[in-house]
Amino acid sequence: MKTSTLILAIQFFLGGAAVAAPAIDMDYVNAVMSGGETTVIFKRESIQAFRNPAANLSEEEVRRHMTGDALFERNFSDDPTRFDHGLGPVFNNTNCNACHAKDGRGALPVMPIGQEKVLLRQNEAVFLRISIEDGVKRPKTAANNWGAPVPVPGFSDQLFHLGSLGVREDIPGAGQAQVWMSYEKSSFTYPDGTTVELRKPIFTITGAYDEYFDSVTGQTRSRLYEKDVKAGPRMGTPMIGLGLLEAIKESDIRALAARDLSAEGVKGSVNMVFDIEKAMRGDAYPVSMGRFGLKNNTPSVFHQSLGALRGDIGVTNYAFPAESIAGTPLYDAFMATRPPLVEPQASNQVADDLVYYSQTLAVPSRRNVDNPVVIRGANLFNQTSCTSCHQPSFVTGPHQISAFSNQKIYPFTDMLLHDMGPGLADGRQDFDATGSQWKTRPLWGMGQTQTINPRAGFLHDGRARTIEEAILWHGGEAEYSKTKFTQLPKDDRIALIQFIRSL
Repeated sequence: MKTSTLILAIQFFLGGAAVAAPAIDMDYVNAVMSGGETTVIFKRESIQAFRNPAANLSEEEVRRHMTGDALFERNFSDDPTRFDHGLGPVFNNTNCNACHAKDGRGALPVMPIGQEKVLLRQNEAVFLRISIEDGVKRPKTAANNWGAPVPVPGFSDQLFHLGSLGVREDIPGAGQAQVWMSYEKSSFTYPDGTTVELRKPIFTITGAYDEYFDSVTGQTRSRLYEKDVKAGPRMGTPMIGLGLLEAIKESDIRALAARDLSAEGVKGSVNMVFDIEKAMRGDAYPVSMGRFGLKNNTPSVFHQSLGALRGDIGVTNYAFPAESIAGTPLYDAFMATRPPLVEPQASNQVADDLVYYSQTLAVPSRRNVDNPVVIRGANLFNQTSCTSCHQPSFVTGPHQISAFSNQKIYPFTDMLLHDMGPGLADGRQDFDATGSQWKTRPLWGMGQTQTINPRAGFLHDGRARTIEEAILWHGGEAEYSKTKFTQLPKDDRIALIQFIRSL
């Protein structure tokens, strides 16, 4: 692997203004070991590329990883007589793998030929976050739940479209409501005349459990249908390298946020969020910097994993011991005819093994790094200022799992929030994140994504079928780089995408 460093400072012109691209450590051009010593080597694309423990784990650590692997794929049941009982009264899926296919990205539902919309059912990898929009809350206090989104009364902060037997007598199998997906289509035309069709999933909510007909207004009403309710889709994302991202030093992330990239219109920011581990320790101010989730709304793999176990599947655990919809009319009516649930439903060991598995999945190596087209694309990636947000490399700090400490890694993310413009906005705030801000997604493993799941989509809602489409949806702080990309000759655009596919 080539380890020399090349610093480029290249002048570009956009709208008449000359802007110097930030100096970037260009060793990423030839870097193969994306996850440092944790990397698992793949010479070609493989369906198994995301399904491996970190390469430098001990034998005992690998055994624990494999225990978590079985739990990650376990289907939980709503039958209290079964060993795998724990599925919530309402849920979005019955196992972790359904949203993270083979530990990779999910896909949008298949739209049947001749239909304009499709109902979200079992094993879909997308769901809706919901909340009441009431502005970013500062200072964060216990009274405002440390700045968290406000749950929709009678619902939660997540919409559960599936339900256990007996939850909905009126719509068997439904949860709090039904969710339908349709597409809004548009197109983008390059300066050279090439046209690309784009699509955006549109989600419609019907059949809310509290729905009623208002004879005065002649409307069908539900608390879920009110104008102050915001809903945003979330697609399952890859599980690789989470422990490494957790080990990036907070000071390094904050240093990136402090850069002056105003000439490019870029200003990354951190999201300060509720930290369940601090709360469990009794900290007076249980708030930390967010690192995970599409809006950086969770601070650790522990919080993200066990929050999803309770949220997405309804399996309570020692970090989140109450059902997401506890105290709502739907929950109370369901439980009135059933014996009390045994809480938490996942043992502490099961919960900890799932967290460990999520932390220890390896990043695959890069491929084709000596290909001249890929090398040209790597340099174009910098010249178009993609590196301003997709920061190529870090050296990790200390981590409780020593395998992740002091590793030179190449995730291609600055771990910050950026305003991506109205085209990608969902209008829903999440702690300090506005409705148009999103975390810079890590790019490592991108070239393996659609080998693992051929239908996998990119961006927060899976709308982009290709890397090219994902780039064309960039706006806001990314408009500067997108414009540079679109003005490249077609061969250069292909080269840049081939570089991303090498990651």
